[in-house]
Amino acid sequence: MSAAFSERAMQAESAAAYTPPYPFRSESTPPLWELIGTARKNFLAIWATSDFSNKTMNHKILTRQIFICNSPESVKEAFVTKHDIYQRKSPQMRHALEPLLGDGLFISDGEIWQQRRKIVAPIVHASRLPQFSPIMVDTARAMSSAWRELGDGAEIDALTQMAHLTAEIISRTIFGQQLGHDYADTIVKGFTDYQKAIDQMDITSLLGLPDWLPRFRRPSIKQKVKAIRDILDDIIDSHQSQQPTEESVLSRLLDAKDPDGKPLSRDAIANEAAVIFMAGHETTANTLAWAWYILSQAPWAAELLHDEITTALSGQPPTIKDVPRLPYTRAIIEETLRLYPPVPILAREALNDSTIMDRPVKKKALLMAVPWLLHRNPEYWDYADEFRPSRFLPESKARPSKHGYIPFAVGPRVCAGLAFGLTEAILCLAVLAREFRLELASDADIKPVCRLTLRPGNALPMIVRPSVLPG
Repeated sequence: MSAAFSERAMQAESAAAYTPPYPFRSESTPPLWELIGTARKNFLAIWATSDFSNKTMNHKILTRQIFICNSPESVKEAFVTKHDIYQRKSPQMRHALEPLLGDGLFISDGEIWQQRRKIVAPIVHASRLPQFSPIMVDTARAMSSAWRELGDGAEIDALTQMAHLTAEIISRTIFGQQLGHDYADTIVKGFTDYQKAIDQMDITSLLGLPDWLPRFRRPSIKQKVKAIRDILDDIIDSHQSQQPTEESVLSRLLDAKDPDGKPLSRDAIANEAAVIFMAGHETTANTLAWAWYILSQAPWAAELLHDEITTALSGQPPTIKDVPRLPYTRAIIEETLRLYPPVPILAREALNDSTIMDRPVKKKALLMAVPWLLHRNPEYWDYADEFRPSRFLPESKARPSKHGYIPFAVGPRVCAGLAFGLTEAILCLAVLAREFRLELASDADIKPVCRLTLRPGNALPMIVRPSVLPG
């Protein structure tokens, strides 16, 4: 990237600063009853203005200590240095996802987590991106063709569109090209319905009741879990009966061996497939949806994006080799991840008494790093609520520290698919933005809402327009 382009980007940001929406912030923390009620609806809305500047916070909700890390130093101590103490996911996360993911990598800990991590991490490692990236580009190009057929002025739900795009990509990656295509839409609907139905607060654990105590679950949750697991079983059966010649994540899971040389159980295979699908589809879909929304409100960023795509790609679809030539495209994705981290709360349960920054943290305490707070902490970010992608350009002196920017978590439990998701978002945005820009529908009112993940509400109505690319 030229110095002139970087300077142009910074000037555009300063001249037309854009602050994307965020929930109302009270000046002081509301009373407990109000806090719990708000959290069950939207976890992002509970934070007061002062919370964003605090380096650590220590609260007690009912019987449970809540300790929040909101500085690079405290995040590093908890998630890296003292990982063994704070490796267990929170009771709320475990109980919310256990019906769907079983003992999958995302919510397991201890020996099971260590064994599965060794198996799963190489399957989705960055070294395999040359194999995965053509699927990303081909699927995005198919969506581009579909948008072309819709015509100028067609209205779409960009959130749903991005969900189907990333679901198809991850389905083809996990299950193979044909099986992935056949099942993508059904699975994404199942995950969406499940997230809407699951409770966001685990009052049982906040009351100090034991972990083994059964949690109440609505009958509809069991139905949604059964629908997804039936599909996974069907796919595994189809994969084994057809003996496909193409390699996929599922084929590698079927071939995987544990440390004793034994193959993974059928449940373990289905659990890890579900984890990879959930992590690989939902987070990237939300990021792309937010990126389209922001670009519709910051036309100067859309223009810079189009300029870069035109220069770097010369009218051709991108390949994995083009990603280093798209630093502004990457910066848009990374800044979107800063403002709207897909998993805005990383919660752990302390396995023993400990300390963070010399402050006591009791056994069973909930320890949190909250990217929603950390990424907007004004001590570490200039213009913290503004969209300024230039801070992520290679030449920028404002690039964040490793432990101050954690959209994919950090430490030993950092997302195994980090490189996959980031590359997928860059390539998909580049493919679609070559031909299109999206305008926000006139009647749309977009607000960030956090349930299990951070979404722009339940829908993102946008108008498809052809891109007006320079040259």
